[in-house]
Amino acid sequence: MDPVTLSRVDLNLLVSLQVLLEERNVTRAAARLFITQPAMSKTLQRLRDLYRDPLLVRSGRGLAPTPKAQELQRQLPEVLARVSDLVRNKEISPMKFTGEVRMAMPEFLAVLIVPRLVQILNQEAPNLTLAVASELGSYVQELEEGTVDFAIEREEELPSDFDSTPLGGFTLACWMRRGHPLADDELTVERMLRYKWVHYYMLNTESISSRSSTLFDQWLARQGYTREKLLVTTQLMTALDTVYNTDCLMIGSLQDLEVEGEFYDIVRKPLPESLQVEPFFPLGIVSHRRTATSPMHRWIINKTVQVVDDMRSERAPDEQQELVL
Repeated sequence: MDPVTLSRVDLNLLVSLQVLLEERNVTRAAARLFITQPAMSKTLQRLRDLYRDPLLVRSGRGLAPTPKAQELQRQLPEVLARVSDLVRNKEISPMKFTGEVRMAMPEFLAVLIVPRLVQILNQEAPNLTLAVASELGSYVQELEEGTVDFAIEREEELPSDFDSTPLGGFTLACWMRRGHPLADDELTVERMLRYKWVHYYMLNTESISSRSSTLFDQWLARQGYTREKLLVTTQLMTALDTVYNTDCLMIGSLQDLEVEGEFYDIVRKPLPESLQVEPFFPLGIVSHRRTATSPMHRWIINKTVQVVDDMRSERAPDEQQELVL
């Protein structure tokens, strides 16, 4: 593309040229474009100057196209159709959409949502590529800069440039291996803190550190407690394997990841009431205003919500109260 050359060209001239080539008559072309015949004649002269070619010459039956005009006539319909698509507000069909949509979500949610979402995309938007990340910097900054299109995160107050579509949530619980000394015992804060912990980052994170204070750490701190962390990781399978092979405890969710929980033979226990907290964790699909008017991005949000709703409807009523993911 030569932006200097394009900036000097009135693209309306191409529309006029298309009509002239179709009508081969200045008067009829002027009538179609609702301009006067002298104005159409001036437009034809501008086209001749632009292309340095007569384009249309007089013949016995009106105007005849030159070889240059015939070449342009073959190209103009497709060019004008593409320009028209660019400037009009045309809704793109998912089936015809070609491109990439980028989502950031924790791995423990991705293993639940993404396989089902991909099945839908494969059927309804086969040319769309879904890119999923679980480790990134500030998701607010990433969304703002366009590095990602959506982030599934804890619902919280966001700047006015952002929207959050509710996606349910999950209830925090204590995970341990089957056969753990606490597996069949009443769970108290004091008993939990006798054991070391796997700190698994359930939400998107920029960096990992044993000094990071999770919501659970904050709850403990309010009552004067701290926990000893043996492993800090963003890797779900690494965390589960460690819990399975040691007496470490881990904060997970009460009802999701059923397949992984069964594979690793994990016991889930509700957090002690003595913590005096509400363990439910609301989630939302966060997006930036730059995608607010994109039909395809709204379609992706709706399909993600549909996946979660379908998963919820498959659960027993008591499980739905504990988990809406």
